[in-house]
Amino acid sequence: MGKRSTSRRLAMQALYQSELAGSDIETSLKNITESEQFISETIEFASKLARAAWGEKDDLDQKISSLAIDWPLDRIGKVDRSILRLALKELDLKETPQSVVINEAVELAKKYSGEESAKFINGILGAYVRKTK
Repeated sequence: MGKRSTSRRLAMQALYQSELAGSDIETSLKNITESEQFISETIEFASKLARAAWGEKDDLDQKISSLAIDWPLDRIGKVDRSILRLALKELDLKETPQSVVINEAVELAKKYSGEESAKFINGILGAYVRKTK
């Protein structure tokens, strides 16, 4: 797995842990990154993404709600919400090609959620990209 892919996985796990445990993002990042040895670049990118997404969680949730027609936010699983928050924030940063961000989010969903979630996340992110063009 590449450095950026690993960073996205770590950021998603930190977002999920903060959501689930009600902890701050710094504690979650520390818990996640201390469990294994990672190169500094990986940790830095993961931290940047996780902090940015967590800091704008409410705004990102509004975006998710507006795109997930007939799916209230509380009905979307915590893993899926974490992936969506992360991907939407990364899309907003405009540092990575949109197709890469979407593909990475779909792969995270396939690995940590499920095939249906992957389709759902792909649809939400695709709608967001079309809406923001």
